[in-house]
Amino acid sequence: MPVEITGYWLAKTEPHVYSIDDLARDGETEWDGVRNYQVRNFMRDRMNPGEKILIYHSNTKVLGVYGVAEVAGPAHPDSTQFDPDSNYFDAKSSRENPRWWCPDFRYVETFGTPVTRQMMKETAGLETINVMKRGMRLSVMPVTEDEFEIILRLGRGA
Repeated sequence: MPVEITGYWLAKTEPHVYSIDDLARDGETEWDGVRNYQVRNFMRDRMNPGEKILIYHSNTKVLGVYGVAEVAGPAHPDSTQFDPDSNYFDAKSSRENPRWWCPDFRYVETFGTPVTRQMMKETAGLETINVMKRGMRLSVMPVTEDEFEIILRLGRGA
């Protein structure tokens, strides 16, 4: 079944690796290290500057959306694929023919209270959000505008 692309996204990150607080501190970062072809294609071919991204913390005690970022610019070759000291080095990739692409993400806001996975389960309008689907393991996935707005309202305490 094809995935509808809406211009709104959810990006998973492990907070011990890179959290919303790290993004707030840095202001902008290369969203590197993704090694899944479907996600690469989303980031390379479908993400556009200015589109909004929900930042979801995974592999942590409280799973959920902790804030918002935006796509800062068009995708470019992921710099980590060329670094032999990086965990994301890809010996089959070259600067002339890069395999992995990513955009930069720019910080927008941190929620006062995270929108937890449990809150999402209990909220009308989020019944079919991709991150809640069994077996959905993509680190970047589209969300609908309605899903984005619901999570934004919850995160802002409205």
